[in-house]
Amino acid sequence: MKKQGERSKGKNTGKPAKRKDRASAEKKDKQSTAKKSKPGKPTDKRSPERTAKKPTQKTDSRSGIRLNKYIANSGLCSRREADTYIATGLVTVNGKIVNEMGHKVQLSDDVRFDGRRINPEPDTYILLNKPKGVASTTSESKGLTIMDLISNATAAQVKPVGRLGRNATGLVLFTNDDKLVSKLHHKGLERLFHVELDKNLKAEDLQKIKEGLKISGKEVMVEDISYVNNSPKKEVGLKIKHMGNSVIRDIFSHLGYDVVRVDCVTIAHLTKKDLPRGRWKVLTQREVELFSML
Repeated sequence: MKKQGERSKGKNTGKPAKRKDRASAEKKDKQSTAKKSKPGKPTDKRSPERTAKKPTQKTDSRSGIRLNKYIANSGLCSRREADTYIATGLVTVNGKIVNEMGHKVQLSDDVRFDGRRINPEPDTYILLNKPKGVASTTSESKGLTIMDLISNATAAQVKPVGRLGRNATGLVLFTNDDKLVSKLHHKGLERLFHVELDKNLKAEDLQKIKEGLKISGKEVMVEDISYVNNSPKKEVGLKIKHMGNSVIRDIFSHLGYDVVRVDCVTIAHLTKKDLPRGRWKVLTQREVELFSML
């Protein structure tokens, strides 16, 4: 009987101990959970990237610069004065009058005050010595372009003045100076090209080009043409004011020649001196000032 009682006692003292352990563990779990969910501490386990996608406030879907700041940056007036001009309808954006305060514009927009276009960026002038195989375009769908080559030159919205064919080489001028661009388009930009043909250029054909040709019903005039010194007669120097990139091939194709190579040697007073192929430079103040003499 004693042994049986001892076994019974052992069973009774063992079971409550296990219940006590479980109760203690459950209490600790509740305390731990309570600590984790204290007010003010986030319990959302999603990544910061996912939670950041939900903005607390809507922002202007059109990023840009405020119109009054754009005008003030151009040096025309102060922001406060710009607000007055905007309110009175003296400012247009892309051809439309804007009198809304806080209106935002892009650097590429056509902003005009009293009919005159204004620019919030300082006038910038870049000269590139273009290598072969690079497209002379601002389009991003044409592979490597001249804009890629000068991407580190300036943050200003410059554009090329005149064009060269993809396989042509030589000088290309870039600027955001609208006054100069308008002047050059009106008067023409004098450029000197070194042109190589598939065969010698006859003296009579050289004279025809010098006097002017009629191609597809249009008069095509050149400033000058001559053979390159100490070179075969198939190499000529051609000076023109045309801004396009096809006129050179049109001239020689009209007379039965194929153009093998085209290299722009000078643009007005600008040369390739100390400017290796594929490199660019910012024009000096003196080089910029010389454009006013054109």
